[in-house]
Amino acid sequence: MVTVQRWTGREARLLREALRMTLREFAAHLGVSDRAVSKWEAGADGYVPRSETQALLDTALTRSAEEVRTRFAASMGGTAEVERPTGEEDIHLDSHKFVPAYIGPDRARALLADLRSGPIDSWLESASLRVEHPDARTCTLHIAACGTALFHIIQERRPRSLTELAVWRYRSYASDLPWAAGALGELLGDACNSEPEYVLSLYWLHSGPWAGQELHAAVRLLSTPSVLVDRGAPEGPAGLGESVEKSLMASGFDHPDVVPFGVRGVSVGYAGWSGVAYAARAPERSLTIDELVACELSVQTLWCYSRYIQRLIEDGGDPSMPDRYGWRFLRAAYSRLTTARPRETAQHCLMREAIVRTSGLAGRLREAQDALRESAG
Repeated sequence: MVTVQRWTGREARLLREALRMTLREFAAHLGVSDRAVSKWEAGADGYVPRSETQALLDTALTRSAEEVRTRFAASMGGTAEVERPTGEEDIHLDSHKFVPAYIGPDRARALLADLRSGPIDSWLESASLRVEHPDARTCTLHIAACGTALFHIIQERRPRSLTELAVWRYRSYASDLPWAAGALGELLGDACNSEPEYVLSLYWLHSGPWAGQELHAAVRLLSTPSVLVDRGAPEGPAGLGESVEKSLMASGFDHPDVVPFGVRGVSVGYAGWSGVAYAARAPERSLTIDELVACELSVQTLWCYSRYIQRLIEDGGDPSMPDRYGWRFLRAAYSRLTTARPRETAQHCLMREAIVRTSGLAGRLREAQDALRESAG
């Protein structure tokens, strides 16, 4: 009996050969670069991959067909059995929810005057305060001077399946929206008549039982959870069943409205209308959660602001906002979100473009800008 206690370049090559894959095919299967696989194999017994790669190879072997395991065991001189730490294959992620509401510039300025924390984003003139949420690790309320309030709720999750997570996601939205309305009511008193309209999610994936293309399919499902759930079920959102998830994973689930922004061998990232999901494969070279959150804070703040202007127009009103947050403010916001910064990395640029594109914000900003310009004469 052969136990793979520590993978080296030799075992990696033997697994590739057992899978009967070329070097390029094996790299794509694991979700790493061709150069990385070449480096492993060239090092043979003397090269020990990093812990992230050890986990990838573990997963690739355990999820291989029986004949592949048999060939691998034969090449190793026994029967292959992978030892792995307990719980290493569990799904483990952080859920970041963004719940915005429009409260108006006057209320926002009054709140900002009471806050002593520094601005999160100087051009949006934002400040924040911690609030209590019944089921969150942390919850922060961000107030922007243009008139928006945005809750950022962080919850750790360890679901047994993607379907279980999707059901929790939709069911928790039903309680998060009234909770956010109540929290604003307590903060603003009788002056508050704002109702949060939606919840957008961002998932930061720590670990899961997938490798290679399966990981890509899983992250795409995280950003498009509706395909796993019957939202019209009589007793509330319900999972469509384990077989649906397995079928979607086996087919390499993809969706035309999901935009990738990961970098091969570094990260897996997808953005969709329902939210964003990201897995850092090489943490030292990947985006950070703070960078993802900062982008969403800006996008959701401006989406909420432009949505308010849209509602005014749809109700037959003539939108009129303070000059400081009029069409010139929106023009500047559009430029900031659609133009690469001098020191912005390629990964950050891809992430920002994917989030802005799937949110539909660019079009909303242009329409709101035109409406305010016309209103100003």
